[in-house]
Amino acid sequence: MGFFQSSSEGPEISVPEISFQQHAEPRSEKTGTAEKDMEEPIEANCENEEAQSPKKPLSFHLAFIGLAASLFVFQMDATCLGIALPTIAEDLGGSSLQSFWANLAYTLCGLSLQPVWASISDAFGRKPPLFVSMGFFFIGSIVFSTAKNMDTIIVGRVLQGLGGGGIDVLTEVILADMTTLQERATYLGLMAIPAAIGNILGPTVGALFASYTGWQWIGWINLPILGLATILLFFFLKLRPVKLDDSLGHTVVRLDWIGMILMIIGITIFVIPLSWAGSLFPWASWQTLLPMLLGVVVLFGFGLYEAYPVSPIIPHRLFYSATANMTLLGVFFHGAILVSLLQYLPLIYQAVQLQTPIMSAVSLLPTVVTSVVFAAISMMMVPLFGGYTWLLRFSWVILTLGTGLLALFKVGSSESMRYGLPILWGTGVALLRLSILPIQASVKDINDTGLAIALLLTIRMFGGLVGLTIASTIFNTTFSTSISSSSIELTGSLSPLKDAANAVSFIDKLRLLDISTATLDPVLKVYLKCFQTIFYTMAGLAGLGLVSSFFIAEIDLNRKNLGDQRFEE
Repeated sequence: MGFFQSSSEGPEISVPEISFQQHAEPRSEKTGTAEKDMEEPIEANCENEEAQSPKKPLSFHLAFIGLAASLFVFQMDATCLGIALPTIAEDLGGSSLQSFWANLAYTLCGLSLQPVWASISDAFGRKPPLFVSMGFFFIGSIVFSTAKNMDTIIVGRVLQGLGGGGIDVLTEVILADMTTLQERATYLGLMAIPAAIGNILGPTVGALFASYTGWQWIGWINLPILGLATILLFFFLKLRPVKLDDSLGHTVVRLDWIGMILMIIGITIFVIPLSWAGSLFPWASWQTLLPMLLGVVVLFGFGLYEAYPVSPIIPHRLFYSATANMTLLGVFFHGAILVSLLQYLPLIYQAVQLQTPIMSAVSLLPTVVTSVVFAAISMMMVPLFGGYTWLLRFSWVILTLGTGLLALFKVGSSESMRYGLPILWGTGVALLRLSILPIQASVKDINDTGLAIALLLTIRMFGGLVGLTIASTIFNTTFSTSISSSSIELTGSLSPLKDAANAVSFIDKLRLLDISTATLDPVLKVYLKCFQTIFYTMAGLAGLGLVSSFFIAEIDLNRKNLGDQRFEE
């Protein structure tokens, strides 16, 4: 989800804004010089000679803390609900369908609006849409925490999703505004710390609140952190205001409203059946296939239409770079692996190792700590590798191996395996946060950086939803096939497992069953097979990500250009 150097130049020199183009010409081997990257970007509408100050002012650091705090809240909230949802549904008398929508609403709203928030911030400045997003999230958290029924829970999650999508993309965009490409790796590494902590600790927080203090605190905990972030950003985030060449009304009209509508409709009608396929309706049913097909048609039409608006939300020029396209493909796989395993990895501890939700979170603590460390240092490792390409490839190797090693889990695995097996996986997903570097380096106009970041985060979140759907389908299909072909007698307390749809909800009851080990172990092995199949599949996707990384070119990061909405003291 949106899952983590100072220059030693002299005094800042102000020069007039200029537009220019830089083309990297390949040098022939006959000249004896090294061949340059063929995808050297064109910088436009920026002050190329404006050097970075050797020391950032206090206001910069306070604004950075405000951005980090808001991103932490979003990432934590994105992953903490799933584990607490059964408790919430039981407390409020919610149905399976209502639980489904409560979980989907947040992701769907955030996914569909991220490019919209970035486009609006290009037209009117970053701070107004950022504060509107934070307002949506703040109000949504209150609605969620005061809910007396599941319908209100869904409304709260919709508001949080609308705001969370804006927070996720605008914090990354504003960070790009505040820093040059040369120094950005350092600050991206620092920003990855709260993002990784929030993303990975979310399930633990959800389990703690649901078990001990009340699920309402999942929403209440957001308010003081978001309040602090709002104060810091209001007083210390000082960005150069956007110069409107036209009247406010004309600027509003120039926005890509048709593109926004087409994208939101296309994503929505494609994602909803993708999410319910295999659970609410079969994959081959018309309820699944028809809206998915319509979604594809609308999204295809949206892609064609984006060639015509004056200010498209996803301009075609973002796809002119092969490096950008291969990075986006890798980010899709990264999102699929990250989100699906964040959902299913804690469950293997509960279903196969018979641990409580709290103890499953404790078992993952070494992975959490390792992920946070590598999320922080991943960007800082770029100079050691002479750029990002080989570090990306190394990261994909780590992720592929780490995901595959998860299949070594057994019924009754030793404590060292429970704690140690996921560490390599956590390292890989953390290192791959540096995929944001090539997408930013590939833009031809520095002022397109915000749109490129929004595109990357949207693709990653979309990949996460697809990955979760794949994992859910694998789990249900494998369980149904395995349990029906086994000799297990599903009688008495095991009778709910005759319906594979009950497999996940039954996990919490497994450790409480009063049956012999000889009867229980075959059931646990069926669960184990489901998880192993998911791990093998995700390892295959990681392998595809590794292949895509070999088509990513190295683009020079030693540039000090700042966009139109740069940070000012």
